[in-house]
Amino acid sequence: MSEILIQTKELKKTFGKIKAVDGISLNIPKGKIFGILGPNGAGKSTLIRMLCGVLRPTSGIGTVFGYDIEKDSEKIKLNIGYMSQKFGLYEDLTVYENLKFYTEIYAVKRKNVEERIDQIVKMAGLEGRKHQMTKTLSGGWKQRLALGCTLIHRPQLLILDEPTAGVDPVSRRVFWEIIYRLSRQGISILVTTHYMDEAESCDEVAFVFQGKVIGQGTPTEIIKEMNVETLEDVFIKYEEEITGQKVTSSYDELKFLLREEEE
Repeated sequence: MSEILIQTKELKKTFGKIKAVDGISLNIPKGKIFGILGPNGAGKSTLIRMLCGVLRPTSGIGTVFGYDIEKDSEKIKLNIGYMSQKFGLYEDLTVYENLKFYTEIYAVKRKNVEERIDQIVKMAGLEGRKHQMTKTLSGGWKQRLALGCTLIHRPQLLILDEPTAGVDPVSRRVFWEIIYRLSRQGISILVTTHYMDEAESCDEVAFVFQGKVIGQGTPTEIIKEMNVETLEDVFIKYEEEITGQKVTSSYDELKFLLREEEE
């Protein structure tokens, strides 16, 4: 049985009357790629931010590496690499300056700094662009640079919040090839994504709707349980069950677009 890396029990987060996370209980194993799936506003990012120690939960319990997410948030931050939805680097710094800045944040030993920066530049495919301003990079390169910054201190766990949103298919594939290699080296990965092809590559996934976990297991297990062909079908089936509405186009309601003669 796999060692549990992240554990939550009835974890909740409210913002006024809004229940962003509504009693989530999860056991996430070490050494796996674990995906959290769900529509916009489901509570995925709020859950991620609590696990990173960025947000305090309203109630419930959560641990990462056995550290309490409320009491030991600083210890957790030292052992994870967190990549948020928004590009979190400094646009007016060069590639090298951004990486150097992160080595200082994480107190990387001076003797290791230049070697690690060089290796990350190669991993990101940024050879020859080390001194280029970050704002001039393409979305795919920025994404890989951001990933490199999360790796600079050799974290045991990567937490990636929709890391490939808005990038082209080639960049997505390159990014996930890097993720697979990191996983094979023993780094645990927690990722949220809207791309079901990415989700099907995870070792295990959990579907979150309206702040609650409504399904968890390997992609194969969930697809079989829901009696459908793909995780995209699972996603749509959950959506229809929860909302009570069929996922269909409402094009027919756009009557003004119909080519009929006006009276």
